[in-house]
Amino acid sequence: MKKLLALVLCLALVAALFAGCMDAGEPEGTKAPDSNQNETPAEGKTIKIGLICIGDENDQGYTYNFIRGKDAATEALKAKGINVEWLVKWNIPEGSKCEDANRELASAGCQIIFNNSFGFEDYMLKVAPDYPEIQFVACTNQASWGDELKNTHNAFANIYEGRYLAGVVAGMKLQQLIDEGSIQPKEAVIGYVGAFPFAEVKSGYTSYFLGARSVCPSVTMKVQFVNNWSDATAESNAASALCDAGCKLISQHADNSTPATMAQSKGAFFTSYNNDMISVAPEACLVGTRIDWSVYFCEAIEAVANGQEFPQDWSKGLKENAVVLTELNKDLIAPGTEEKLAEVEAGLKDGSIQVFDTKTFTVGGAELTQAYALDTDGDFAPDSEEAVFDGAFHESYFQSAPYFAIDIDGIELMN
Repeated sequence: MKKLLALVLCLALVAALFAGCMDAGEPEGTKAPDSNQNETPAEGKTIKIGLICIGDENDQGYTYNFIRGKDAATEALKAKGINVEWLVKWNIPEGSKCEDANRELASAGCQIIFNNSFGFEDYMLKVAPDYPEIQFVACTNQASWGDELKNTHNAFANIYEGRYLAGVVAGMKLQQLIDEGSIQPKEAVIGYVGAFPFAEVKSGYTSYFLGARSVCPSVTMKVQFVNNWSDATAESNAASALCDAGCKLISQHADNSTPATMAQSKGAFFTSYNNDMISVAPEACLVGTRIDWSVYFCEAIEAVANGQEFPQDWSKGLKENAVVLTELNKDLIAPGTEEKLAEVEAGLKDGSIQVFDTKTFTVGGAELTQAYALDTDGDFAPDSEEAVFDGAFHESYFQSAPYFAIDIDGIELMN
């Protein structure tokens, strides 16, 4: 009996070690949460997935980042025995063609359909009720998580954490220029190319600014909106105007790489979004930040493959590798940047650093003491949950979509 028990224990130990090795072999940032052990594993299954994109991978920005996530998720899921067939709709405008694309993918047998642009959700929601067996996801949106449909979802990531880190890199570079005497403290001005004056964009540039100011106290920011998610020419022109207005460093929340190339041509530094843009602006780009969509893709697709439910509203951040920094340009960053980043990232992960710490900014000269989460129309709702508590504004706490839409001191809106 004792020999039999010892044999059973040995076999269990070998099985545990083997499982650990299999998990360790998965690419960083792509591992999906473990499935419910009571469910039938998805090994050997094939699942058809739809993806609707506002652009294509040639933008080297927003849509390209989704394609990276798609490809990484495909490999990670394959290692789990889940084969994925993607049907992708490219260059779909935010209009009725998005509704058509959702219906075409549903008719083609897709079991889950991801819509990658903010303006797609209304059209997706026209289709979802007709296909209750198919899961529909609106990325970066805010209406699906609170509707009455069980097959609609919202997903975002805590990109404000990554923007704060990128802001630290930018601020350290500006402070280096001040310390070297290349610029005066009042000349430490950041230019920001923003798509729209929406909460998503305001949250992004505010968190970026606060990261920069945490290491460069004199920094200020100018924001130029292009009123389009993807307009390469308008983005370039905005970056040019910001440089001409005295900005020494440019960043962006828009889909293309043209602000990076313009910044370089104007002799300004740059930090990117969605992609590492060092290759297109090696003399300007310091770092970038992006959402690793493979983390969510893996979680949602594996759930569908296993017949499981998954969250109707999803957001994760640095701790789960859903938000990452791109490679640092070590030829350009300020000395000590890597060490400072490690310190700040650890603080963000353990909660000792809050991006929107109300002690670090003012609104009209006063500390922010009360704010409310946004309602589905994008306005602050006084009958909703208060977003300021424990000394900070808690972004993406009540819903995944950003709702920080406050204009703080130190940031000038140019249009």
